[in-house]
Amino acid sequence: MKVVLITNNLFMFYKFRKELVRKLCGNCEVVMMLPLEDEVLGEIDFSQHFIDMGCRLINVEMHRRGMNPFHELKLILNYRQLLKQEKPDIVVTYSIKPNIYAGFLCSLMKIPYCANVTGLGTAFEKSVLAPFAVRLYRAAFRRVKTVFFENDSNRQFFISGRMITEEKTCLLPGAGVNLDEFGYAEFPRQETTKFVFVGRVMKEKGVEELFEAASRLQSEGAKTEVHIVGPLEDDYREKVQELADRKIIVYHGLQKDVRPFLKAANCLVLPSWHEGMANTILEASATGRPVIATNIPGCRESVVDGRTGFLTVPRDAVDLYRKMKLFMELPNAEQKEMGIFAREKMEHEFGKDKVVEKTVEAILRKGS
Repeated sequence: MKVVLITNNLFMFYKFRKELVRKLCGNCEVVMMLPLEDEVLGEIDFSQHFIDMGCRLINVEMHRRGMNPFHELKLILNYRQLLKQEKPDIVVTYSIKPNIYAGFLCSLMKIPYCANVTGLGTAFEKSVLAPFAVRLYRAAFRRVKTVFFENDSNRQFFISGRMITEEKTCLLPGAGVNLDEFGYAEFPRQETTKFVFVGRVMKEKGVEELFEAASRLQSEGAKTEVHIVGPLEDDYREKVQELADRKIIVYHGLQKDVRPFLKAANCLVLPSWHEGMANTILEASATGRPVIATNIPGCRESVVDGRTGFLTVPRDAVDLYRKMKLFMELPNAEQKEMGIFAREKMEHEFGKDKVVEKTVEAILRKGS
């Protein structure tokens, strides 16, 4: 069986889906269509890892966040040509553009396909764009075999919006977390509380709220450090440099391996506006670190408020500041206990092996 995987980001796909790809390569011929050049990653090349697994990679140029009609038409025509050329037995798509463009083409070309909805994204939050996005998804999912969702709220949203029928959905606990790769690490004992944010530095990840909360803590003389790990987006370069110069944050850029930063931290902070299932929460929790995250679908499923961390009001910098201060005031033993509970939750609910097995079973069953 030939399986074609279509996604929009080499690094992110390697980081969160490599175990799935490795499993598929043991059963199928696997072809990946995705952009192979990423200006953020520089010299870091993850394509060889997939090649070593047995994948064949095809470069597909894509403007991930752009909507230039000529670029989008070029992408659609490129997908069409490649699908005709490869003649896959089943296609599996990730992220909005592959889900919609490749999904629509597979429907027209009568190719079995599965899609992954890893979050609703900005389109559904904007009243002007939401009806258009609904119509696009309805067309793209007209003949889909299975749509994987990472939280039930997103799943119910698609069902109630008549973008998909319930029997065609499959609910997963996100991408899961590799419990061996992200093993429990002894909780640090230190006078300075270290918070870490891991993710793209962009408005929708709640960085404005985080910067404001960090600034307020510093102005009060709190013994704290706020570390930022991830690539810059949305023109935050000057802002981040200014905050780093004022020692409000410590910026580390994109890192191939986030584990040392999680281990060194006391707590992960993720004030995101929307998530499918926040993988950074799973990784931090597996490491034994409490999490402060927004009370939204994709975060609340993996954080038990008051037990494995704290949930905050979305887009509320004051509430985020209060929860960060509340965590700082906890005795070290209570912080550590939160991290232990977080690790146990990951072991019981979010193990990567279970997610991969369920996903592969659905793909191969639906594609046979």
